[in-house]
Amino acid sequence: MKKTLSITLISLLIFSCSYSEKQKSSLDGVWESIGSSRIIEIKKDSFQLYDFSVISCLPVRKGLTSEFDDAIKVKGDTLLMKVGVMPYYYKRVDSLPELCLETISPKKKSDPVYNFEVFAKTIEENYVFMKLNHLNWDSLYTSFKSKVTANTTDVELYQLMHQLLKGIHDNHGYLEASDAVDQELEKQEQSIVDVHMKEYGDFEIADMVAAHYLKEDLTKDSWLIRWGEMDNGYGYILIKAMWLFADLQLTEADVNEKGYVDAYVSKFHQMDEGQYIEQERKAVAKLMDGVIQDLKNAETILIDIRFNGGGQDAVSLEILSRLNNTRRKVITQKLKYKAGYSPINAIYLEAKDSAYQKPVFLLTSQQTASAAETMALAAMSLPNVKRIGAHTSGALSTALEKTLPNGWHFTISNELFMDTTGTFYENKGVPVNAQLDYPEDRQTFFRSVANDLEGDKKKVLEVVENHLSK
Repeated sequence: MKKTLSITLISLLIFSCSYSEKQKSSLDGVWESIGSSRIIEIKKDSFQLYDFSVISCLPVRKGLTSEFDDAIKVKGDTLLMKVGVMPYYYKRVDSLPELCLETISPKKKSDPVYNFEVFAKTIEENYVFMKLNHLNWDSLYTSFKSKVTANTTDVELYQLMHQLLKGIHDNHGYLEASDAVDQELEKQEQSIVDVHMKEYGDFEIADMVAAHYLKEDLTKDSWLIRWGEMDNGYGYILIKAMWLFADLQLTEADVNEKGYVDAYVSKFHQMDEGQYIEQERKAVAKLMDGVIQDLKNAETILIDIRFNGGGQDAVSLEILSRLNNTRRKVITQKLKYKAGYSPINAIYLEAKDSAYQKPVFLLTSQQTASAAETMALAAMSLPNVKRIGAHTSGALSTALEKTLPNGWHFTISNELFMDTTGTFYENKGVPVNAQLDYPEDRQTFFRSVANDLEGDKKKVLEVVENHLSK
Protein backbone atom coordinates (compact mmCIF):
# COMPACT_ATOMS: atom_id res chain seq x y z
CA MET A 1 0.00 0.00 0.00
CA LYS A 2 1.43 3.28 -0.66
CA LYS A 3 1.41 5.09 -0.74
CA THR A 4 -2.35 5.92 0.60
CA LEU A 5 -0.62 5.20 0.80
CA SER A 6 3.31 8.67 2.29
CA ILE A 7 6.07 9.70 4.33
CA THR A 8 9.17 12.03 6.08
CA LEU A 9 10.60 15.08 6.03
CA ILE A 10 9.52 17.41 3.33
CA SER A 11 9.98 21.03 2.62
CA LEU A 12 6.55 22.51 2.20
CA LEU A 13 5.63 25.93 0.98
CA ILE A 14 5.86 28.19 4.03
CA PHE A 15 3.67 31.22 3.96
CA SER A 16 4.89 34.34 5.72
CA CYS A 17 1.39 35.41 6.67
CA SER A 18 0.08 34.43 10.11
CA TYR A 19 -3.15 32.61 10.81
CA SER A 20 -5.44 35.49 11.70
CA GLU A 21 -9.18 34.92 11.91
CA LYS A 22 -9.58 36.61 8.54
CA GLN A 23 -7.07 34.28 6.93
CA LYS A 24 -8.77 31.26 8.44
CA SER A 25 -12.05 32.29 6.85
CA SER A 26 -10.32 32.42 3.46
CA LEU A 27 -10.38 28.63 3.51
CA ASP A 28 -14.10 28.87 2.82
CA GLY A 29 -15.07 28.08 -0.73
CA VAL A 30 -14.69 25.44 -3.40
CA TRP A 31 -11.26 24.12 -4.33
CA GLU A 32 -10.33 21.92 -7.30
CA SER A 33 -7.18 19.81 -7.13
CA ILE A 34 -4.31 20.27 -9.57
CA GLY A 35 -4.12 16.58 -10.40
CA SER A 36 -5.92 13.74 -8.57
CA SER A 37 -9.44 14.77 -9.75
CA ARG A 38 -10.72 15.93 -6.38
CA ILE A 39 -12.84 18.82 -5.18
CA ILE A 40 -13.08 20.02 -1.60
CA GLU A 41 -15.81 22.35 -0.37
CA ILE A 42 -15.11 24.17 2.89
CA LYS A 43 -17.80 25.93 4.89
CA LYS A 44 -16.72 27.49 8.15
CA ASP A 45 -15.40 24.59 10.24
CA SER A 46 -16.44 21.67 8.02
CA PHE A 47 -15.46 20.20 4.67
CA GLN A 48 -16.83 17.84 2.03
CA LEU A 49 -14.45 15.98 -0.29
CA TYR A 50 -15.55 14.77 -3.73
CA ASP A 51 -14.04 12.49 -6.37
CA PHE A 52 -14.91 13.75 -9.83
CA SER A 53 -14.54 12.92 -13.50
CA VAL A 54 -16.15 14.34 -16.63
CA ILE A 55 -19.18 12.11 -15.98
CA SER A 56 -19.36 11.95 -12.18
CA CYS A 57 -18.93 13.77 -8.90
CA LEU A 58 -19.16 11.57 -5.83
CA PRO A 59 -19.01 12.66 -2.17
CA VAL A 60 -16.41 10.48 -0.47
CA ARG A 61 -15.67 12.04 2.89
CA LYS A 62 -16.76 14.87 5.16
CA GLY A 63 -15.54 16.15 8.49
CA LEU A 64 -14.22 19.10 10.45
CA THR A 65 -11.37 21.24 9.16
CA SER A 66 -9.73 20.88 12.58
CA GLU A 67 -8.73 17.37 11.48
CA PHE A 68 -6.15 18.92 9.16
CA ASP A 69 -4.33 20.78 11.95
CA ASP A 70 -1.45 22.62 10.20
CA ALA A 71 -1.59 20.38 7.13
CA ILE A 72 -3.76 22.82 5.20
CA LYS A 73 -2.79 26.37 4.27
CA VAL A 74 -4.12 28.93 1.85
CA LYS A 75 -2.55 31.83 0.04
CA GLY A 76 -4.65 33.82 -2.35
CA ASP A 77 -6.35 31.44 -4.76
CA THR A 78 -4.15 28.46 -3.93
CA LEU A 79 -4.72 25.91 -1.17
CA LEU A 80 -1.91 23.61 -0.08
CA MET A 81 -2.79 20.33 1.62
CA LYS A 82 -0.03 18.20 3.12
CA VAL A 83 -0.64 14.43 3.24
CA GLY A 84 2.36 12.79 4.86
CA VAL A 85 5.31 14.27 3.00
CA MET A 86 3.33 14.97 -0.15
CA PRO A 87 2.11 18.47 -1.00
CA TYR A 88 -1.12 18.68 -3.00
CA TYR A 89 -2.34 21.95 -4.48
CA TYR A 90 -5.90 23.12 -5.11
CA LYS A 91 -7.13 26.16 -7.01
CA ARG A 92 -10.16 28.16 -5.99
CA VAL A 93 -13.20 27.85 -8.29
CA ASP A 94 -16.42 29.80 -8.27
CA SER A 95 -18.78 27.00 -7.30
CA LEU A 96 -19.34 23.27 -7.19
CA PRO A 97 -19.83 21.69 -10.62
CA GLU A 98 -23.44 20.83 -11.34
CA LEU A 99 -22.58 17.12 -11.29
CA CYS A 100 -21.75 17.45 -7.59
CA LEU A 101 -25.22 18.80 -6.86
CA GLU A 102 -27.04 15.93 -8.52
CA THR A 103 -28.60 13.19 -6.42
CA ILE A 104 -27.75 9.73 -7.72
CA SER A 105 -30.51 7.19 -7.32
CA PRO A 106 -29.78 3.83 -5.64
CA LYS A 107 -30.51 2.14 -8.97
CA LYS A 108 -27.90 4.21 -10.78
CA LYS A 109 -25.35 3.72 -7.99
CA SER A 110 -25.56 -0.03 -8.51
CA ASP A 111 -25.77 0.10 -12.32
CA PRO A 112 -22.80 -1.92 -13.69
CA VAL A 113 -22.56 0.19 -16.85
CA TYR A 114 -22.40 3.47 -14.89
CA ASN A 115 -19.84 2.05 -12.46
CA PHE A 116 -17.67 0.81 -15.30
CA GLU A 117 -17.82 4.18 -17.04
CA VAL A 118 -16.78 6.03 -13.86
CA PHE A 119 -13.99 3.51 -13.33
CA ALA A 120 -12.75 3.87 -16.92
CA LYS A 121 -12.98 7.66 -16.99
CA THR A 122 -11.05 7.93 -13.72
CA ILE A 123 -8.29 5.78 -15.18
CA GLU A 124 -8.25 7.76 -18.43
CA GLU A 125 -8.01 11.09 -16.61
CA ASN A 126 -5.49 10.09 -13.95
CA TYR A 127 -3.31 7.16 -15.01
CA VAL A 128 0.14 8.57 -15.62
CA PHE A 129 1.85 5.64 -17.37
CA MET A 130 -0.20 5.22 -20.57
CA LYS A 131 2.74 6.24 -22.75
CA LEU A 132 5.35 4.41 -20.69
CA ASN A 133 3.42 1.15 -21.02
CA HIS A 134 2.65 1.70 -24.73
CA LEU A 135 -1.11 1.51 -24.27
CA ASN A 136 -3.81 2.15 -26.81
CA TRP A 137 -6.38 3.28 -24.29
CA ASP A 138 -9.23 3.80 -26.76
CA SER A 139 -8.91 0.25 -28.02
CA LEU A 140 -8.59 -1.20 -24.51
CA TYR A 141 -11.58 0.78 -23.23
CA THR A 142 -13.79 -0.17 -26.18
CA SER A 143 -12.94 -3.84 -25.80
CA PHE A 144 -13.92 -3.95 -22.12
CA LYS A 145 -16.90 -1.64 -22.45
CA SER A 146 -18.49 -4.03 -24.94
CA LYS A 147 -18.55 -6.74 -22.27
CA VAL A 148 -20.51 -4.72 -19.69
CA THR A 149 -24.31 -4.61 -19.80
CA ALA A 150 -27.13 -3.78 -17.40
CA ASN A 151 -27.30 -7.50 -16.58
CA THR A 152 -23.62 -7.88 -15.67
CA THR A 153 -23.35 -9.35 -12.17
CA ASP A 154 -21.16 -7.84 -9.46
CA VAL A 155 -18.72 -10.73 -9.72
CA GLU A 156 -18.50 -10.38 -13.50
CA LEU A 157 -18.02 -6.61 -13.17
CA TYR A 158 -15.26 -7.09 -10.63
CA GLN A 159 -13.49 -9.58 -12.89
CA LEU A 160 -13.68 -7.24 -15.88
CA MET A 161 -12.39 -4.26 -13.89
CA HIS A 162 -9.62 -6.38 -12.42
CA GLN A 163 -8.60 -7.53 -15.90
CA LEU A 164 -8.59 -3.94 -17.12
CA LEU A 165 -6.27 -2.91 -14.30
CA LYS A 166 -3.96 -5.77 -15.19
CA GLY A 167 -4.14 -4.71 -18.83
CA ILE A 168 -2.74 -1.24 -18.13
CA HIS A 169 0.17 -2.71 -16.12
CA ASP A 170 -0.28 -0.40 -13.14
CA ASN A 171 2.07 -1.45 -10.36
CA HIS A 172 -0.22 0.18 -7.81
CA GLY A 173 -3.53 -0.71 -9.43
CA TYR A 174 -5.86 -2.34 -6.91
CA LEU A 175 -9.59 -3.04 -6.74
CA GLU A 176 -11.54 -3.80 -3.57
CA ALA A 177 -15.14 -4.96 -3.94
CA SER A 178 -17.82 -5.83 -1.39
CA ASP A 179 -17.61 -8.72 1.07
CA ALA A 180 -20.30 -10.54 -0.91
CA VAL A 181 -18.20 -10.39 -4.08
CA ASP A 182 -15.11 -11.57 -2.20
CA GLN A 183 -17.00 -14.52 -0.75
CA GLU A 184 -18.34 -15.54 -4.16
CA LEU A 185 -14.89 -15.29 -5.73
CA GLU A 186 -13.47 -17.51 -2.99
CA LYS A 187 -16.08 -20.15 -3.81
CA GLN A 188 -15.13 -20.05 -7.47
CA GLU A 189 -11.40 -20.16 -6.85
CA GLN A 190 -9.60 -23.33 -7.74
CA SER A 191 -5.97 -23.04 -6.73
CA ILE A 192 -3.30 -25.66 -7.30
CA VAL A 193 -0.80 -25.89 -4.46
CA ASP A 194 2.56 -27.52 -5.00
CA VAL A 195 3.08 -29.31 -1.70
CA HIS A 196 6.73 -29.92 -2.57
CA MET A 197 7.64 -26.21 -2.70
CA LYS A 198 7.75 -24.17 0.50
CA GLU A 199 6.01 -20.80 0.25
CA TYR A 200 7.60 -18.01 2.35
CA GLY A 201 5.96 -14.81 3.52
CA ASP A 202 7.85 -11.49 3.49
CA PHE A 203 7.99 -11.26 7.27
CA GLU A 204 8.87 -14.93 7.63
CA ILE A 205 11.94 -14.77 5.40
CA ALA A 206 12.94 -11.42 6.91
CA ASP A 207 12.98 -12.92 10.40
CA MET A 208 15.06 -15.87 9.20
CA VAL A 209 17.64 -13.55 7.65
CA ALA A 210 17.80 -11.25 10.67
CA ALA A 211 18.28 -14.18 13.04
CA HIS A 212 21.20 -15.44 10.92
CA TYR A 213 22.86 -12.05 10.37
CA LEU A 214 22.69 -10.87 13.99
CA LYS A 215 25.27 -12.13 16.45
CA GLU A 216 23.98 -9.73 19.12
CA ASP A 217 20.30 -8.92 18.73
CA LEU A 218 19.55 -5.53 20.29
CA THR A 219 15.92 -5.41 19.14
CA LYS A 220 13.43 -4.19 21.72
CA ASP A 221 9.82 -3.01 21.58
CA SER A 222 9.52 -3.77 17.88
CA TRP A 223 8.40 -6.60 15.62
CA LEU A 224 8.84 -4.57 12.41
CA ILE A 225 12.48 -3.52 12.75
CA ARG A 226 15.25 -5.81 14.01
CA TRP A 227 18.73 -4.52 14.74
CA GLY A 228 22.00 -5.36 16.39
CA GLU A 229 25.59 -6.32 15.60
CA MET A 230 26.97 -8.87 13.18
CA ASP A 231 29.89 -11.13 14.11
CA ASN A 232 32.34 -8.74 12.40
CA GLY A 233 31.09 -5.77 14.42
CA TYR A 234 29.03 -4.21 11.64
CA GLY A 235 25.64 -2.84 12.56
CA TYR A 236 22.66 -4.48 10.90
CA ILE A 237 19.09 -3.15 10.60
CA LEU A 238 16.31 -5.12 8.94
CA ILE A 239 13.09 -3.25 8.17
CA LYS A 240 10.10 -5.45 7.35
CA ALA A 241 7.59 -2.78 6.31
CA MET A 242 7.07 0.97 6.09
CA TRP A 243 3.79 0.95 8.00
CA LEU A 244 2.04 -0.72 11.00
CA PHE A 245 4.15 1.29 13.47
CA ALA A 246 1.36 3.50 14.85
CA ASP A 247 -0.57 2.61 17.98
CA LEU A 248 -4.14 2.85 16.71
CA GLN A 249 -5.69 1.52 19.93
CA LEU A 250 -7.06 -1.61 18.27
CA THR A 251 -9.49 -3.58 20.37
CA GLU A 252 -8.92 -7.24 21.09
CA ALA A 253 -12.34 -8.00 19.62
CA ASP A 254 -11.47 -6.34 16.29
CA VAL A 255 -8.15 -8.16 16.07
CA ASN A 256 -9.78 -11.52 16.86
CA GLU A 257 -12.54 -10.94 14.30
CA LYS A 258 -10.51 -9.49 11.40
CA GLY A 259 -6.88 -10.31 12.12
CA TYR A 260 -4.33 -7.65 13.11
CA VAL A 261 -3.58 -6.18 9.67
CA ASP A 262 -7.21 -5.99 8.53
CA ALA A 263 -8.23 -4.44 11.85
CA TYR A 264 -5.38 -1.94 11.50
CA VAL A 265 -6.45 -1.01 7.96
CA SER A 266 -10.09 -0.66 9.02
CA LYS A 267 -9.08 1.68 11.85
CA PHE A 268 -6.85 4.01 9.84
CA HIS A 269 -9.50 4.31 7.12
CA GLN A 270 -11.68 5.96 9.78
CA MET A 271 -9.01 8.63 10.34
CA ASP A 272 -7.86 11.65 8.41
CA GLU A 273 -5.10 10.33 6.16
CA GLY A 274 -2.64 13.01 7.18
CA GLN A 275 -3.23 12.40 10.89
CA TYR A 276 -2.76 8.66 10.44
CA ILE A 277 0.50 9.09 8.50
CA GLU A 278 1.82 11.46 11.16
CA GLN A 279 1.18 8.80 13.81
CA GLU A 280 3.20 6.33 11.72
CA ARG A 281 6.04 8.84 11.38
CA LYS A 282 6.18 9.70 15.06
CA ALA A 283 6.19 6.05 16.07
CA VAL A 284 9.06 5.10 13.78
CA ALA A 285 10.97 8.25 14.76
CA LYS A 286 10.95 7.23 18.40
CA LEU A 287 12.01 3.72 17.48
CA MET A 288 14.86 4.85 15.19
CA ASP A 289 16.27 7.15 17.86
CA GLY A 290 16.96 4.03 19.90
CA VAL A 291 18.28 2.05 16.93
CA ILE A 292 20.88 4.66 15.99
CA GLN A 293 21.87 5.14 19.62
CA ASP A 294 22.52 1.39 19.92
CA LEU A 295 24.60 1.29 16.72
CA LYS A 296 26.35 4.65 16.84
CA ASN A 297 29.77 3.10 17.45
CA ALA A 298 29.58 0.59 14.58
CA GLU A 299 32.11 1.26 11.83
CA THR A 300 29.49 0.58 9.17
CA ILE A 301 25.79 -0.29 9.06
CA LEU A 302 23.86 -2.55 6.71
CA ILE A 303 20.17 -1.67 6.25
CA ASP A 304 18.19 -4.53 4.73
CA ILE A 305 14.94 -3.72 2.91
CA ARG A 306 15.10 -6.64 0.45
CA PHE A 307 11.85 -8.14 1.78
CA ASN A 308 10.01 -4.85 2.36
CA GLY A 309 6.84 -4.37 0.30
CA GLY A 310 6.31 -0.74 1.29
CA GLY A 311 3.82 1.31 3.30
CA GLN A 312 4.17 5.02 3.93
CA ASP A 313 6.78 7.29 2.33
CA ALA A 314 6.89 9.35 5.52
CA VAL A 315 8.16 6.32 7.40
CA SER A 316 10.86 5.67 4.80
CA LEU A 317 12.14 9.22 4.88
CA GLU A 318 11.97 9.43 8.66
CA ILE A 319 14.22 6.37 8.88
CA LEU A 320 16.59 7.71 6.23
CA SER A 321 16.89 11.08 7.94
CA ARG A 322 18.95 9.32 10.64
CA LEU A 323 21.76 9.15 8.05
CA ASN A 324 21.49 12.77 6.91
CA ASN A 325 23.46 15.67 8.39
CA THR A 326 22.27 18.47 6.14
CA ARG A 327 18.91 19.33 4.66
CA ARG A 328 18.86 18.28 1.02
CA LYS A 329 16.51 17.75 -1.90
CA VAL A 330 16.13 14.02 -2.51
CA ILE A 331 13.02 13.51 -4.68
CA THR A 332 10.97 15.43 -7.21
CA GLN A 333 7.33 14.70 -7.98
CA LYS A 334 4.56 15.73 -10.37
CA LEU A 335 1.00 14.57 -10.98
CA LYS A 336 -0.89 13.85 -14.17
CA TYR A 337 -3.07 16.88 -14.77
CA LYS A 338 -5.37 17.21 -17.77
CA ALA A 339 -3.23 16.75 -20.91
CA GLY A 340 0.02 17.33 -19.06
CA TYR A 341 1.38 17.51 -15.52
CA SER A 342 1.16 19.59 -12.39
CA PRO A 343 4.12 21.80 -11.45
CA ILE A 344 7.09 19.85 -10.07
CA ASN A 345 7.32 19.59 -6.28
CA ALA A 346 10.62 19.08 -4.50
CA ILE A 347 10.76 16.78 -1.47
CA TYR A 348 13.49 17.48 1.06
CA LEU A 349 15.10 15.24 3.64
CA GLU A 350 15.69 17.04 6.91
CA ALA A 351 18.92 16.73 8.85
CA LYS A 352 19.46 15.12 12.25
CA ASP A 353 22.02 16.45 14.70
CA SER A 354 23.08 12.91 15.61
CA ALA A 355 23.00 11.57 12.05
CA TYR A 356 25.10 8.46 11.43
CA GLN A 357 27.79 9.50 8.93
CA LYS A 358 29.95 6.42 8.59
CA PRO A 359 29.50 4.11 5.57
CA VAL A 360 26.01 2.65 5.13
CA PHE A 361 24.98 -0.11 2.73
CA LEU A 362 21.33 -0.31 1.71
CA LEU A 363 20.31 -3.82 0.62
CA THR A 364 17.52 -3.95 -1.98
CA SER A 365 15.95 -6.56 -4.26
CA GLN A 366 13.21 -6.83 -6.87
CA GLN A 367 10.87 -7.39 -3.91
CA THR A 368 11.70 -3.97 -2.46
CA ALA A 369 8.55 -2.06 -3.43
CA SER A 370 6.56 1.13 -3.12
CA ALA A 371 7.50 3.18 -0.03
CA ALA A 372 10.62 1.04 0.46
CA GLU A 373 11.67 2.17 -3.02
CA THR A 374 11.18 5.74 -1.89
CA MET A 375 13.91 5.09 0.65
CA ALA A 376 16.21 3.72 -2.06
CA LEU A 377 15.41 6.65 -4.38
CA ALA A 378 16.11 9.25 -1.69
CA ALA A 379 19.28 7.40 -0.63
CA MET A 380 20.77 8.15 -4.05
CA SER A 381 21.40 11.68 -2.75
CA LEU A 382 23.25 10.62 0.43
CA PRO A 383 27.05 10.48 -0.03
CA ASN A 384 27.63 7.91 2.73
CA VAL A 385 25.09 5.38 1.38
CA LYS A 386 25.74 2.69 -1.24
CA ARG A 387 22.94 0.52 -2.63
CA ILE A 388 23.72 -3.16 -3.14
CA GLY A 389 21.72 -6.20 -4.21
CA ALA A 390 19.29 -5.87 -7.12
CA HIS A 391 17.17 -3.05 -8.55
CA THR A 392 13.89 -2.42 -6.78
CA SER A 393 10.43 -3.44 -7.97
CA GLY A 394 9.62 -0.32 -9.98
CA ALA A 395 6.34 0.62 -8.26
CA LEU A 396 7.10 4.13 -7.06
CA SER A 397 4.05 6.25 -7.83
CA THR A 398 1.80 7.05 -4.92
CA ALA A 399 -1.51 5.20 -5.26
CA LEU A 400 -4.44 7.54 -5.81
CA GLU A 401 -7.45 6.14 -3.93
CA LYS A 402 -10.88 6.42 -5.54
CA THR A 403 -14.42 5.29 -4.71
CA LEU A 404 -16.99 4.03 -7.21
CA PRO A 405 -20.74 4.82 -7.03
CA ASN A 406 -21.44 1.29 -5.73
CA GLY A 407 -19.00 1.79 -2.84
CA TRP A 408 -16.11 -0.23 -4.22
CA HIS A 409 -12.61 1.21 -3.84
CA PHE A 410 -9.70 1.20 -6.24
CA THR A 411 -6.29 2.79 -6.67
CA ILE A 412 -4.45 4.12 -9.68
CA SER A 413 -0.95 5.54 -10.21
CA ASN A 414 -1.15 9.25 -10.99
CA GLU A 415 2.28 10.57 -9.97
CA LEU A 416 5.77 10.59 -11.40
CA PHE A 417 8.23 10.00 -8.57
CA MET A 418 11.68 11.11 -9.74
CA ASP A 419 15.22 11.64 -8.54
CA THR A 420 16.69 15.13 -8.30
CA THR A 421 17.58 15.13 -12.02
CA GLY A 422 14.01 14.35 -13.11
CA THR A 423 14.66 10.68 -13.94
CA PHE A 424 11.90 8.27 -12.96
CA TYR A 425 12.26 4.54 -12.32
CA GLU A 426 8.75 3.14 -12.70
CA ASN A 427 8.83 -0.45 -13.98
CA LYS A 428 12.64 -0.64 -14.13
CA GLY A 429 13.25 0.07 -10.43
CA VAL A 430 15.88 2.07 -8.54
CA PRO A 431 19.32 0.78 -9.59
CA VAL A 432 22.12 -0.37 -7.28
CA ASN A 433 25.80 0.52 -7.04
CA ALA A 434 26.77 -3.15 -6.84
CA GLN A 435 24.72 -5.94 -8.39
CA LEU A 436 24.03 -9.32 -6.80
CA ASP A 437 22.44 -12.11 -8.81
CA TYR A 438 18.98 -12.38 -7.25
CA PRO A 439 16.15 -14.31 -8.97
CA GLU A 440 13.36 -11.98 -10.04
CA ASP A 441 10.55 -14.34 -9.06
CA ARG A 442 9.47 -13.69 -5.48
CA GLN A 443 9.32 -17.24 -4.14
CA THR A 444 12.40 -18.36 -6.09
CA PHE A 445 14.34 -15.51 -4.49
CA PHE A 446 13.01 -16.24 -1.02
CA ARG A 447 13.85 -19.93 -1.33
CA SER A 448 17.36 -19.18 -2.60
CA VAL A 449 18.01 -17.11 0.52
CA ALA A 450 16.30 -19.49 2.96
CA ASN A 451 18.18 -22.49 1.58
CA ASP A 452 21.59 -20.82 1.96
CA LEU A 453 21.49 -18.11 4.62
CA GLU A 454 25.23 -18.25 5.15
CA GLY A 455 25.91 -17.99 1.42
CA ASP A 456 23.60 -15.01 1.19
CA LYS A 457 25.43 -13.25 4.01
CA LYS A 458 28.86 -14.00 2.53
CA LYS A 459 27.90 -12.54 -0.85
CA VAL A 460 26.63 -9.36 0.79
CA LEU A 461 29.74 -8.97 2.96
CA GLU A 462 32.05 -9.51 -0.01
CA VAL A 463 30.48 -6.52 -1.74
CA VAL A 464 30.64 -4.43 1.44
CA GLU A 465 34.31 -5.26 2.04
CA ASN A 466 35.13 -4.47 -1.57
CA HIS A 467 33.60 -0.99 -1.28
CA LEU A 468 35.19 -0.29 2.09
CA SER A 469 38.66 -1.20 0.76
CA LYS A 470 38.47 1.37 -2.03
